[in-house]
Amino acid sequence: MELKHIPLEQLHVAAINMRHDRKPPDISDILPSVRARGILQPLLVRPNADGYEIVAGRRRYFSAKQAAEEQCGIGLIPCAVMEPGDDAAALEASLIENIVRLDPDEIAQYNTFARLAKEGRSIGDIAATFGITERMVKGRLALGNLLPKIKQLYRNDEIDADSLRHLTMATKAQQKDWLALFENHDAPMGNYLKHWLFGGMSISTKVALFPLDTYKGHTVSDLFEEDSYFADPDLFWELQTAAIAAKQEALLEAGWTAVHVLEMGEHFNSWELEKTPKTKGGHVFITVSHRGAVEI
Repeated sequence: MELKHIPLEQLHVAAINMRHDRKPPDISDILPSVRARGILQPLLVRPNADGYEIVAGRRRYFSAKQAAEEQCGIGLIPCAVMEPGDDAAALEASLIENIVRLDPDEIAQYNTFARLAKEGRSIGDIAATFGITERMVKGRLALGNLLPKIKQLYRNDEIDADSLRHLTMATKAQQKDWLALFENHDAPMGNYLKHWLFGGMSISTKVALFPLDTYKGHTVSDLFEEDSYFADPDLFWELQTAAIAAKQEALLEAGWTAVHVLEMGEHFNSWELEKTPKTKGGHVFITVSHRGAVEI
């Protein structure tokens, strides 16, 4: 069995699940918790041609779908992936036995994991103990970077889980600035908070056209989403613009008649043009989004 996080769109209910052909289950009892804290207990799944089929965890799956439709920031789903020869009943029983020992509150989880880490337990050991992924353990331990006042705001239900997670990427100075805004009832929340941390727009390192080792600024890791962001957007755009220009020159040298770099944020409407190879005078169009993503 392997524990991993899987995109919601890659999951579907398995035909072997006896309830798969009935109407969606009643999720009213667990939906509020999923909205607030996401999926804690891993779904039991196995890979197939369409992604992963759910052997156990149907109600959690439908709760995650509903929360995602409501834009509650569900993200990736923790799953226990079965291997050939695994016994589903035994695995599910093991998962349930372990997960009931894990407090559903993120701060309580952090306190538990931090205590175990202090006692010498590794990330892998902690994950195995509770039947969760290492990524989840790392994310909870990141809460240790938060100022005590921010943790208390969360415990008092004054800020949501998404905002709490984004604040783990903030420096202590940024956390103090954010608390000052909060006291003035002007603090950004959710994705607005994420953009605020990075000077107006969060730019993932995944969109860089240039080698990351050429970027001499700082990057900030998001342990909840397995992503990292450029802390210096100006330096990113300097390198990205140069990389786009180099790509444009390389395409011209390859024989394309023209290579057009559109204005930032401008969409390329393919239906307005006809696909044409470079041997017949075809042109290339390059689009650049405000978040730095480049498409050719």
